[in-house]
Amino acid sequence: MKDYSYLLPELSALAIQAAHFIKNQSVQAHEIEHKSINSLVSFVDKGAEEIIIKGLKSMLPAASILAEESAPDHPWDSLMWVIDPLDGTTNYLHGLPFYAISIALVADGKSVIGIVHDVVHNDSYTAALGKGSYCNGVKLSVSNNPKLSDSFAATGFPYYDFDKMEAYLECFRYFMKNTRGIRRIGSAALDLAYVAAGKFDFFWEYKLQTWDIAAGTLLVQEAGGIVSEIDGGDQFLKSGHCIASSPQLHPEILEIIKTAFETN
Repeated sequence: MKDYSYLLPELSALAIQAAHFIKNQSVQAHEIEHKSINSLVSFVDKGAEEIIIKGLKSMLPAASILAEESAPDHPWDSLMWVIDPLDGTTNYLHGLPFYAISIALVADGKSVIGIVHDVVHNDSYTAALGKGSYCNGVKLSVSNNPKLSDSFAATGFPYYDFDKMEAYLECFRYFMKNTRGIRRIGSAALDLAYVAAGKFDFFWEYKLQTWDIAAGTLLVQEAGGIVSEIDGGDQFLKSGHCIASSPQLHPEILEIIKTAFETN
């Protein structure tokens, strides 16, 4: 696999540029669009995406672009940038300070470099395949907690596909009773960055989009964690079904979630 880590400094600068744009905007109610039920978009998402796409095209002209707002149905290519210009749009529109920019380069179906930039806190989480994960230059490592009962979890609530609601709620009930707590921040990119940093012990969600997790899953893997689908498979970038955790906890969490989804 070709080493693309040399692109990370330029990619980080581009994410900071887009973050600066986001932080200096103000959105009015009439400027908000509904993509679908419970899914909002504003001119800020589109403006940040335009900034990012322009920079990426000059950075690596050979790569295609899969972006949330401008090309959600783009076919997969062997080399492509995957962009979420504002993961946590609803948080942003309501003034809740948890939203991020997520950009990853995917080569032959695998993320090879990625950044999740926490816009409010100005933290840049970066990773390159085989070279580790970092936050503002400090190396990251997933938690080493071996006990589910001592763990701190993150998840995302289903917001458009409710076919597996009973399975999801069964998992939620189990983890509510058998962990130290569950948080729902509203940005899968940040959830995964926080798993990579050891702040959360694990994260699970189903039916996410590729741009939600392409960068964050690489962060977790390069920080020593394990990422899988909810049935244990490795095609999470395409399915959007995601479990991310430390190696110690992954087998137990996988078994709980897999059983719930198989029986509901």
